[in-house]
Amino acid sequence: ETFISQCRSTIEEQFSTVIDNPDFVSLINERHYDRINKYLEDAKAGGARIETLMPAGESFADRSLHRMPIHLVVNPSDDMLVMQEEIFGPILNIKTYQKIDDCIRYICDRPHPLALYYFGSDNSEKDYVLAQTTAGGISINDTMMHFACDDLPFGGIGASGMGHYHGFDGYKTFSHAKSVFQQGRVNLAKLAGTLPPFSDKLDKLLAAQIKK
Repeated sequence: ETFISQCRSTIEEQFSTVIDNPDFVSLINERHYDRINKYLEDAKAGGARIETLMPAGESFADRSLHRMPIHLVVNPSDDMLVMQEEIFGPILNIKTYQKIDDCIRYICDRPHPLALYYFGSDNSEKDYVLAQTTAGGISINDTMMHFACDDLPFGGIGASGMGHYHGFDGYKTFSHAKSVFQQGRVNLAKLAGTLPPFSDKLDKLLAAQIKK
């Protein structure tokens, strides 16, 4: 509840109005406006608590503006659209927890995320989260800044993507390292006894490799 209260007071401080505020962006078109509304309707129908952060007295009835206040969806279930789809809109999902291990278990039980954000001043806890989780990239006490750094490799892992770009890592990702092998004049395979007819030399070679 403290976090929700802080969100509300922060939005009120930053945006005294929304409808006519040039600092508050609209959704890009009607299709995406309807998409976000669909997510919210699905969450509400599923029993999630939805907190709307909007200045008092403003109406968002005019669909043509594609304006939508920020919504907090509290404790949505994993099967809700807001938890299944990429949002790209004014929705923040909030999952409550009792201890940090609950968060780590939740993250590790699912496909690796593209990004992970940790907020806190406890360095031991921060290091613990970093050591126990895997993500494409991580920002501490901020969001998306790891993507904004040109010298940090950006990309996913597993289901969230493959490869990285930015800087030298981008050069490696979008280049092809072509492997070329050329056999020398001396046939090493024959000298090593790995060509038929085989002898006990091959047996000794294999035994040595297996032993290692």
